[in-house]
Amino acid sequence: MEYFNLHTHQFTNQENILELVNQYPTDFDSTIPFYSIGIHPWYIDENRIEEDLKIIEQKLQTENCLAIGECGLDKRIEMPLDLQISVFEKQLALAEKFKKPVVIHCVAAYQEVIETKKRLKVTVPMIIHGFSKNAQIASQLITAGFYLSFGKYLIKNPDLKTVFQSVPNDRFFLETDTMEETIQQVYKLASVYKQLNIKELNKLISSNYKSVFKS
Repeated sequence: MEYFNLHTHQFTNQENILELVNQYPTDFDSTIPFYSIGIHPWYIDENRIEEDLKIIEQKLQTENCLAIGECGLDKRIEMPLDLQISVFEKQLALAEKFKKPVVIHCVAAYQEVIETKKRLKVTVPMIIHGFSKNAQIASQLITAGFYLSFGKYLIKNPDLKTVFQSVPNDRFFLETDTMEETIQQVYKLASVYKQLNIKELNKLISSNYKSVFKS
């Protein structure tokens, strides 16, 4: 693995990239080699929560499923927060049961996500994907034991540079999510911000990958 893409919705099938492709229980592609699977807060369907959780549980027991997610909390949607928290907690329980990391979608609910981690005493790694907030929130998350993944906003928002630079080197990942830019482009910018060459950055993220995904 030369590059690791922590979160993407687009499988590009390149030999030098390990892509953690986001999958959903209701729309699963068995041809994708490595993936995460979860109930996104946007797509919670009360009529099929238990069915979706059973599918997730089955997939978590396979080697190709590297993580659960994306799952989490989003205060900017109409989905009731109590329902979101309930579904999130059930997925965290599965993550603990099968010792899989969690890729988290979080919008305007960082304190709730931190509180949930503490209350449930979650021991598996939890990664906030698509991080775009300030250094204070980043610090709170790092202190609470989270990892942060950067991609779209790192490229589109120059103000995120100092936040990214403040994140410890053993606590971050890089991703493309849904954007057109490649993971190589994200690595290139990250290497400049972190004042590392690409080989050093590759080695660093490979080490983080091994630490989190036990591979």
